Amino acid sequence: MTHISRSSVRLSNMVFYAHHGVLREEHRIGAKYEVDAELTFDFTGAAMNDDITKTVDYGAVYSRIRMALTGKKYFLIEAVAWEIARDLLGDFPAVSEVGIKVRKRNPPVDGICDYAEADCTMQRD
Repeated sequence: MTHISRSSVRLSNMVFYAHHGVLREEHRIGAKYEVDAELTFDFTGAAMNDDITKTVDYGAVYSRIRMALTGKKYFLIEAVAWEIARDLLGDFPAVSEVGIKVRKRNPPVDGICDYAEADCTMQRD
């Protein structure tokens, strides 16, 4: 019998407009944020049987990320990434590990910078 040693699903480059940052103007004006999520879980049953009930609902994952990112204001994208990872592990029991990347486009630095990125990987205890 064939067995998957590691399997995951990724949602890449989800884009949201939110109001995070250390500066007061960032909270008022807002900015574009991009999120990548990697959900690690055994999807053998879903793959072998082409069964949607044996995988993670991508729409529900997207909604949870959107809620975490836009429902509250944070100073740090590190806090945003941590919160999203924690929420996804809490909401999706089949997931054993979550990797989250949160990018803030054009961060307020004294120079040219495409984005700042926080990368958080969290595993279930």
